[in-house]
Amino acid sequence: MSSHRRIERIHEQITAMKLIAQGTISKRTKVCGRPNCRCAHDPKSRHGPYYEWTRCLKGRYVHSILSKKQAMQLSVAINNYRKLRTLLTRWSKETTSILKM
Repeated sequence: MSSHRRIERIHEQITAMKLIAQGTISKRTKVCGRPNCRCAHDPKSRHGPYYEWTRCLKGRYVHSILSKKQAMQLSVAINNYRKLRTLLTRWSKETTSILKM
């Protein structure tokens, strides 16, 4: 397959992506701090799960609490972002190959 065709396939893959986002998603459970609550004595009874999105904005980490649905959608967007970075690296290599550098 030629470099031009490989670049076309990269374009197709990028165009198919609908959502793009950076960061990570964490699934957490929490202890509320009330001594008589079930979570204080049984780790399996902790509150949650809560979904948290962490990303870096202007050099600082920002955290946002998400619903389960938002976390699932954002997970797709984060995976797309990672795939996009890989595709851009491949695109750059194919371009270099075409230019014979």
